[in-house]
Amino acid sequence: MTVAEIQRALLARGYDLGPSGADGDAGPRTIAAVTAFQYSAGLVADGIAGPRTQAALQKADISERREAPEKPGWLVLAEGELGVREGAGAANNPRVVKLFADAGFPGIKTDSTAWCAAFVNAVLERAGHRGSRSLAARSFESWGVGLPAPALGAIATKKRGNSSWQGHTGLVVGANKDQVFLLGGNQSDAVNVAAFKRSEILAYRWPSDVPLPALHTLPTTIAGAHSGVSEA
Repeated sequence: MTVAEIQRALLARGYDLGPSGADGDAGPRTIAAVTAFQYSAGLVADGIAGPRTQAALQKADISERREAPEKPGWLVLAEGELGVREGAGAANNPRVVKLFADAGFPGIKTDSTAWCAAFVNAVLERAGHRGSRSLAARSFESWGVGLPAPALGAIATKKRGNSSWQGHTGLVVGANKDQVFLLGGNQSDAVNVAAFKRSEILAYRWPSDVPLPALHTLPTTIAGAHSGVSEA
């Protein structure tokens, strides 16, 4: 399949490629859509449309077309960072430093700078979507489009203490009446899934260039989720 044929197959299944559509250019949005399709098809989610991915695209039932991928591309990319943590002592983990670069802050070379917003911005930018372009966690509070409730992959912003500006941000992966589970960076100096009080969440946001997510029941508990993590 050519790149344009792959793009048309993705578009037919409801994957968002941006305003350019099937332009034959394998840009970041195409890679993110391929990654999301691979995940939904049970393939290795590497963003490379090799023979197995092409075969799956050709066999997939178009009647299963949806408004947006069940698991958005930026969340799939974020899952690939699980376990990344700051370097020990004075060492700096290059994986964390690269998050700053991909978020638009290549001048930051240390992992001691608070990086929860860098993490969210980096995976959004890698997936072809403009982030908040800020390292302030609460910059996402008014970014994109607001959602009335948590949704898989939504960007959540929470307050931290009684501060009017300090906060934390991460990607929603689960929720119940008391807690929201976020996949985030700088959660006790690492990328992991952690539980936060639902009452502390200030906003759930969604990229303005992506169709709004369909309502799905989220997991109400996440095995191995951390609690009481440091967000500083």
